[in-house]
This record gives sequence, C-alpha cells and structure tokens, in this order.
Amino acid sequence: MGNVQIRNQRVDITGGKPQRVVVGLSGGVDSAVTAWLLKQQGYEVVGIFMKNWEDDDDSEYCSSNIDFVDAAAVADVIGIEIEHVNFAAEYKDRVFAEFLREYQAGRTPNPDVLCNAEIKFKAFLDHALRLGAEKIATGHYARVRHNAETDRYELLKGLDASKDQSYFLHRLNQAQLSKTLFPVGELHKTEVRRIAAEIGLPNAKKKDSTGICFIGERPFRDFLNRYIAKEPGPIKDERGRVLGRHQGLSFYTLGQRQGLGIGGVKEKGAQRGGGEHEPWFVARKDVERNTLWVVQGHDHPWLQSLALAADDASWVAGVAPAPGAYAAKSRYRQADAACSLEASDARHFNLDFPHAQWAVTPGQSAVVYDGEVCLGGGVIAAPA
Repeated sequence: MGNVQIRNQRVDITGGKPQRVVVGLSGGVDSAVTAWLLKQQGYEVVGIFMKNWEDDDDSEYCSSNIDFVDAAAVADVIGIEIEHVNFAAEYKDRVFAEFLREYQAGRTPNPDVLCNAEIKFKAFLDHALRLGAEKIATGHYARVRHNAETDRYELLKGLDASKDQSYFLHRLNQAQLSKTLFPVGELHKTEVRRIAAEIGLPNAKKKDSTGICFIGERPFRDFLNRYIAKEPGPIKDERGRVLGRHQGLSFYTLGQRQGLGIGGVKEKGAQRGGGEHEPWFVARKDVERNTLWVVQGHDHPWLQSLALAADDASWVAGVAPAPGAYAAKSRYRQADAACSLEASDARHFNLDFPHAQWAVTPGQSAVVYDGEVCLGGGVIAAPA
C-alpha cells in the first residue's frame, strides 16, 4: 500500500512491516471507529483498555467491567488484540489527589485536562512505547498537524465543532503530539456513528460518556463527601444578609444555580411580580471566612469578568505565544471569546476580554486559540 491520507493526518506505509499503533479502547464508539480506521489504513493495531479507578468499581456509577466487555467485543469484530492495563495507582497519585487538593482549596478543577496529560498521554503512551508502538491513538475529536515551516506539531480543533475536545487536550506537548493520532477528529459524530453501524460494531449506538474521567457519572456531592469533610458556613447575598447555610465551599462552583437550598428574599412592602424571585447563583467563595456569596440574576455584575489571570501554563509549542489578539475559552461549553493575551513568563498569563465573560471560575482551564489552532492554556487563578 502506498501513501494514504485522511486530510491533515498522513500515513506513510512504504512496504516492510506495518507501523504499530496502540489504540486506547474505552468501550465507546469513538475509540472503536478509531481502531477500525487505522487498521483500514494498513497499521498494525493493538487495543489497550485502561482501568484507572478501583474504588466502588462494582457500583452503578463506575462501569469499567461493562466497558471492558464492550471494548473486547469491538476488538473481536475488528480483528485486533486487546490488553487490559491497570493505571489506578498512577491515576490516584497524579490526577485524583490533585483533584481533591483543588476542591479543598475552594477551587473547581477540571480532572479531564489532567487525566489526559498524566494518564492517557503519559502513562498510556509510555506503556505503548514499551510494546513497540510507533504511535498511539485515541477517539478524541481533535487533530494533529505538523507545521513544516516551524517544524512543530500543532493541536487543531476537531472538524465537528459540537464535539471538539481540544480544550481538554491543551496540555499536550510536542513529544506527545508527535506520537499521537486522532482519526475521528477528521469526522463528524454522525459519520462516526454511521461507520460503526455499517461495519457492525456492537457499541454503535452506545451512549457517550459524560462523567468524571474514569470515575463515571454519579451524584457529585455524595461522591465528594467520601473524601472531603463538610464544613458548613453561611450563605450571604451582596448586602450581607444571611440566606442560609452551605455544606462546605468545596461542594459549590461559581455560576451554580441548583442545589443552593434558598428561595427568594422578599423585601417588606415589595410589589408582587418584582425581581425577588429571580434565581440565585453562586458568585464568590470566601475561603478564609468560609462564606458562600450568592446573587440574583444571571447577568449580575458579580458574575461578569473582563479579565482573568492564569498560572501553571502549558503551551503546545513549548514557548508562550507572542502577546496579541487571540480567542479563548474559560470553560468548555462556551464559544470562543475574543481576547488579548499577555504572558508575564512561561507559567503565567493574563487575558483581557472586550466583552464580559460569565462566571470565570478559579481552578478551571483558560485555553487559548489562534483560529483552529489550540495554543495551550493554564489554570484560572482569579477573574478580574
């Protein structure tokens, strides 16, 4: 077979032994189609199923046993080998411990970002290389492109804008990207589902996973309760009135509307139909005073920020971008927002926005883009 090209990702198979690619098979449809596409291109494909969470693994919320059965069934249909690998110790040390530290400090971390950087593209990549792999592949909706002018690898958004996962991959570095393939990043989700159905994959209609990376979908407050002690304190509004009691600042995030346990506050003599019954939102968390501050109305000024500071920056190119105009996301489910970037050093940067951003949350990731290219990002330290 000669050169085979799927848009930006070129496969060079020039005779001799095919390149070995190890695919992370999760049991889901995206990684299954990834493995099939690579085999069609002539790679020697090996599947790896990663088990990264062992606590309450038999519960209704953690379905790794079911997922492994699905992954094994996929491997059988495609005709590839599959290995079951346990990275639970690495996950607990590198991801979950940091996840808890951030929550205990009153911030709201994004475990999927750290999970990708530390497990899927570090522990998994190292294991794959030990198996003789030239590349690894996952079912992420993103793309990798080698820029001949700069001789650097670039992380690009997936072509399906509604499924793009570059936000969660922004901490990947040059060494990791040089070894990575994202075949479904070139496709739309509907096309992935169609391929899966056409080739008879048993998980073609399986629901997408939306829970915490490797931990699953579960009542989040109940889950955190097992690891973080409750420290109740006052819930106050902007005028300092005590409206109720919170269960512990760790269990709340900025912009949160549900689960506050407070109703409207009606002023004496206020007219009916006024704004006293507008929904309440978490606006600030005062860790020193253990106070949760809430405001009424989605567009309250306390929920709007024209700037943010970020630290623990990680840049795909290995160096910070030049100061200037870019776009950024301060949370995953939002459109790119125009901004100007100023990096004080390789680990810290500031973003200024011409239009206010809603509920900028410490602990979440601020990810910077230049068009379709994801440049990297950092952890939000504070809104401004």
